[in-house]
Amino acid sequence: MDVPPANQNQTTCQPWTAQNGWSMASPQALPCHPLPNSQHLRPGLTCDQSPTCVQLQTSNQSCQNIFSTSQSTNSQTHHKTLYSNVGSASPPTMLYTNSINQSVSHIISDVHQSSHISSMVQAASHRKNIPPSSLLLTNQGIHPCRPKEIPQCSPHSPDRGEPAPYSHQGLQNGLQSPYQRDHFIHPPSFEQSENQGPWTRPHFEGANGANSHGLPTSPVQQQPQWTRPPDSRETMTECVPNVAAYPYKEPVQGGDIAAQSPSSESRYGLDPKLLPNAVKVMAEDRAKWEGKVFVSEPFSCLPPLATTSCIIEDRGGASPFAIRCTSYCVPCEGQTALLSRLPLGALIAPLAKQTTTEPLPLCRESDCLRGCGWCGASMCPAMGWQDCGQRFYCPFCGKVSEVPWQHFQPTNGVEGLRVDQDKRPELSLGSYEILHSHKDKPAALLLAIDVSASALRGGHLELVTQQIYTLLTSLNSEDGASWSDVRVGLMTYDSRIHLYDLSLSLSRPHMLVITETEDMQLPVREGLLVPLKDSIDSIDSVLQLIPLFSPECDDSTGVCMELPVRAALTILQALNSPGKLLIFHSAPLLEAGNTSSSSGFFGSSKPKSIFQPSEFAVSLAKECVGQGCGVHLFALSHQDVGGAWPGHIPYLTGGALYTYSHLQGDLDRERLSTDLKTAVETDTGYKAELKTFVSKDLRVSGCYGLFVPGSIPAQVTMATVDWRTTLAVELTHSRALDEKRGVAIQAVISYSTLTGERKTRVHTVTLRCSRHLQDAFRHCQAQTLLTFYCKKMYCEVLERPLQELREELQTEVTEALASYRKHCSSASVSTGQLVLPQYLRALPVYINSLRKSEVLLPGLRSSIHQRLQLRCQLLSMDTSSTAAHFYPLLLPLLPNLEEDVRCSASSLEPRGLYLVHAPLTLLLWVGTQVPVCTLVQLFNTSCFSSLPSGETKLPALENPLSISVRSLIEKLNSQAPNTRQLCVVKQGDTCEEALQHHLVEDKSPNGGASYADFLYHLHVNSVRLLQ
Repeated sequence: MDVPPANQNQTTCQPWTAQNGWSMASPQALPCHPLPNSQHLRPGLTCDQSPTCVQLQTSNQSCQNIFSTSQSTNSQTHHKTLYSNVGSASPPTMLYTNSINQSVSHIISDVHQSSHISSMVQAASHRKNIPPSSLLLTNQGIHPCRPKEIPQCSPHSPDRGEPAPYSHQGLQNGLQSPYQRDHFIHPPSFEQSENQGPWTRPHFEGANGANSHGLPTSPVQQQPQWTRPPDSRETMTECVPNVAAYPYKEPVQGGDIAAQSPSSESRYGLDPKLLPNAVKVMAEDRAKWEGKVFVSEPFSCLPPLATTSCIIEDRGGASPFAIRCTSYCVPCEGQTALLSRLPLGALIAPLAKQTTTEPLPLCRESDCLRGCGWCGASMCPAMGWQDCGQRFYCPFCGKVSEVPWQHFQPTNGVEGLRVDQDKRPELSLGSYEILHSHKDKPAALLLAIDVSASALRGGHLELVTQQIYTLLTSLNSEDGASWSDVRVGLMTYDSRIHLYDLSLSLSRPHMLVITETEDMQLPVREGLLVPLKDSIDSIDSVLQLIPLFSPECDDSTGVCMELPVRAALTILQALNSPGKLLIFHSAPLLEAGNTSSSSGFFGSSKPKSIFQPSEFAVSLAKECVGQGCGVHLFALSHQDVGGAWPGHIPYLTGGALYTYSHLQGDLDRERLSTDLKTAVETDTGYKAELKTFVSKDLRVSGCYGLFVPGSIPAQVTMATVDWRTTLAVELTHSRALDEKRGVAIQAVISYSTLTGERKTRVHTVTLRCSRHLQDAFRHCQAQTLLTFYCKKMYCEVLERPLQELREELQTEVTEALASYRKHCSSASVSTGQLVLPQYLRALPVYINSLRKSEVLLPGLRSSIHQRLQLRCQLLSMDTSSTAAHFYPLLLPLLPNLEEDVRCSASSLEPRGLYLVHAPLTLLLWVGTQVPVCTLVQLFNTSCFSSLPSGETKLPALENPLSISVRSLIEKLNSQAPNTRQLCVVKQGDTCEEALQHHLVEDKSPNGGASYADFLYHLHVNSVRLLQ
């Protein structure tokens, strides 16, 4: 089957509009009032479509479609109001009247600069062609607004139930142009007379009713009319209601409204179902790119989303899975970049997997063209050839280098390309690898087992030794031929270190006890690391004896986890080898370096964070990085409260922390086996050094990720690195960019393989430059910005208060929307209309989920250990996993359910089964009204109350539903970065709280705002900035 390169005819930005005429109030000092009415957004039509039937529905009210034409007077056209204010000033407790059971009219106008134009609308029978449903205003009665129930405004915090910072002053909707970016449809709005008080009684008029009360026109209306070029791209526009224009209303009792979870409801009357939909954004991208070919070349367009599976063809640009930029069109001026308020940077996954079966092109160091001799950048397609191929221009430093005579080839054609370009991967491809001639020592595998009194009493040693032997046996088999030559070492520890001499010349292994652990000296060197294929029997004999040890030391005060790390470093340094260290710890943890009160958390006046590692841990991690030792810690009886958190050293060295509250039953054994296999068999690079090069007019101002920070952000040294390791680099202008040359970004990582081969992998992308601010917004993706913000904020929690970081997130997104609204929106939009760039529709829901995450906004039940581990796990994730964590997928398992399910409690139907898929969690939610036959087919039980709750494993039943669900779970687990156990959550059960943390569009249990409320705050504050 032919797979066309779909991005050959891709447009930069597709039209996506939403039409609504919510009237926004101007910010004043009066308090706001929550709006209990639910109002729905109607996505609108594109500029090349004619509007169809448009209607505004009111509950218990008929709808009419009244089409009218718009007229122009003195080159100015004012929209006729459907609601106008009548009477004198009213106090805040004044009753509002609403027209019920009356027809509602709409005005749809396309205003030209000519004196008179009328526009016709298609018949109402074609309303089925309208995209999703219209704005629904539900009124079950009006109640007086009680002053004591009016909360005070909070200017910047939508979290923890605080109302929006907005007051009451109605504005009319602005002018519309036939060439504007979006067509707006203006439903009834509450207006305020110029001479009246802040609260008035609205009066309903017909469709042609004019404003006869001398209402002042809005600033938007006073702008001159203009036209835009026909090729101007579209944006997405949503509208937010004027909260101040509606009084407070008591909750409706009864009625036909579908019951929603309190956490799903909006305080301002927004219907969350019709806000910008992240699920729909991903679905649209999959429909466009899944299974197709994206051609990555210099100055290419926006790539597919990270959550979309597609084929990447390298034609001079690195795969977006290796380098994904926050914007694929960089502003030429630094002031323009600051004006956009968008971060300028890139996400780098240097060892990312290939999307094709073909391996990365490999060239030998002697055959490869040498890169720039001035800055050290590697050869890439961004280099410019001069003097018929004798010299080349480096875009990263702006200097010219000579080509060695043995690698000289002439250039051909007007473009000045070398004649051998297609034969050399360093000249024609964005990603390639260099194999160096010298080799390092092969990597080693060290196993450290806790044999303290607590470990012996816990009964975990027999299980651990069995799992270790099973793993080593599988590595020594034929399938693991590459691992059969790996050198393996074994040690046990309590308050002392027990080394084992596994030399083949010995009849049996010898134990070497080291009691002096401060200045550790090795009694022997030979036999501490031996080839696996030659020593499997000796290792087995030691593993069988370990559970039989008797306790020799008192560990009531805890065992220092850093002790085996120090011993492993001593062994690796003595033998000059990198490697992995696997620690199996059972005793209470005691962190070295914190025994003295002067070095504790409260021992200094300097501000500290709970996320900051101790100085001893950082120092030990630096030694591991220098030696290339990655630490993986298996805490077999870990408690979330009390004691030191042991994860700093593992995560700073490229390893991980695996915690188990108890090891009982088959599920725990299966999880330990999977974690152990993943930690060992994942392809890893050792002693890695990552360098980032950017065009000479830019500089790397920051680097964020899991590593020991150095003095130069553009150079990062890591002990180990795998295909999931992702870092974020932040770029800053040093001077104006050349629009013709563009921007080049290169990531070069040098590392050693398991067998000791030294390789260098090179990734290069070339981006466009533009002097127009609008181009920067049109070439951004919400998932990339989310991942960048996540890594930056989670790194800055070490030094800055959490409240400050949450406010900074909201401020940056607010100012970005305000900048786009002011400088890039080609339509004269009213203050009641929220304008979002096309590819940033999902950004508000992502940012809100990040703001209320457990790391930045801890809840009452959030333990410090859980937050510390969650931070490290997210810092090591790639873009796809990060997006899935902050917006999990709700997958319906029954065919009669809606496919695109949003992360909200209101989306879960009692008759449905839903699988909640996040990188760290896998939940199966079961509704109370699931058919009995479904329960029998999936759980082998017919009673809902007898269903297992919590971690479980589905029974292997031979029916289509059971087979398909188990196959889906197995597929999702294979893609997850961590081992997950299926957790069954029954509707109404106490464990349903675990699900609430993943319903990110609702109010979170830790006090975070709902998506609808946060979006309202973004809009209100962005409008305020412009006024």
